[in-house]
Amino acid sequence: MNRIYLDHNATTAVDSAVLDAMLPSFSSEFGNASSIHTFGQRARAAVETAREQVAALVNARPQEIVFTSGGTESDNHAIFGAAQAQLPVRPGAHVITSTIEHEAVLNACQALERQGVAITYLPVDREGLISLDDLRRALRPETVLITVMHANNELGVIQPLDEIGRIAAEADIYFHTDAVQSAGKVPIDVKTLQVDLLSISGHKFYAPKGIGALFIKSGTQLRQLLYGGHHQRGFRPGTENVAGIVGLGKAAELARLSLEKDAARISRLREILEQGILARVPDSHVNSSIAPRTPNTSNILFPGLEGEALVIALDLKGLACSTGAACSSGAVEPSHVLTAIGLPASKARASIRFSLGRHTTESEIAVALEIVPAAVAQLRKLSPTYHPG
Repeated sequence: MNRIYLDHNATTAVDSAVLDAMLPSFSSEFGNASSIHTFGQRARAAVETAREQVAALVNARPQEIVFTSGGTESDNHAIFGAAQAQLPVRPGAHVITSTIEHEAVLNACQALERQGVAITYLPVDREGLISLDDLRRALRPETVLITVMHANNELGVIQPLDEIGRIAAEADIYFHTDAVQSAGKVPIDVKTLQVDLLSISGHKFYAPKGIGALFIKSGTQLRQLLYGGHHQRGFRPGTENVAGIVGLGKAAELARLSLEKDAARISRLREILEQGILARVPDSHVNSSIAPRTPNTSNILFPGLEGEALVIALDLKGLACSTGAACSSGAVEPSHVLTAIGLPASKARASIRFSLGRHTTESEIAVALEIVPAAVAQLRKLSPTYHPG
């Protein structure tokens, strides 16, 4: 069976060119980048080249890029670091975020709440966009940080970061964005967006797992998250993951060079997939279809089904996709993102995310358009809750 992978927002395969770039760091170029001898200096040179490559992807300066273990660490460092660094200056600190953030942001904000920091969770509309008026109204003299994601992992919806950045800059408030799902998929310019902090995760755009980056605008005050040596100007102590960093740098370079071409091709394939499903599956609906989205992401509602059952049925047919539901102790909770846009729990549980990638082909989409309608029809025959509209 030739399996079809449409779950690229979960993770991506390491690109062959990325793997080739990494291999020397496991063998001949194995030095510690902090060592002053030749082995170490070769490793240092490789790290600094990667820093330049990642900086170029987001139009930053190389010295503003700090390598991390991934998106979660980058988000935590930005949120805890920015909020806690401001506490002596602005007592009674206040942070603004949205209700559809990734758990790496939401759980960090909830932890700050337990420490006495006030958090405002901005609602979103039915398309998944925050209101700029709500954001302005939420500002307080004590506000120290705005953290709003660039693109949502479940819907692909892109927030108006340029406007958010303008509001934050005018109020002299730090602005962080989780760009884990947008980096490598859509253009990012940290200067135009006026962000102070931006999180990246390598495995979302064909680099290995366990490597990420945090853009820290020059002059931004952050409290340390980790304590150790003086690596990376003291922002992130610990011996650098040279192989992972090299891989992230190469993936950033590939993404920057192919972004426009990839986006156009993938967007066309997504359109074929969506229109094909809507035409073949009665009562199906694309969630957040009107809002700006990353070119690869489609979240589709199939009323009358349990999303997990459909994911399993599709996997048995050779197609990998995902739900936004969280499973805890055997109980499936509806996605907080989908309920935030107004879907009742039953419809949130009946929604499936398809996320395409660089290697997705038109023939794979054609096969998916045979598999998905058949699986939906079969499950609906067994469903006591499906009533054709």
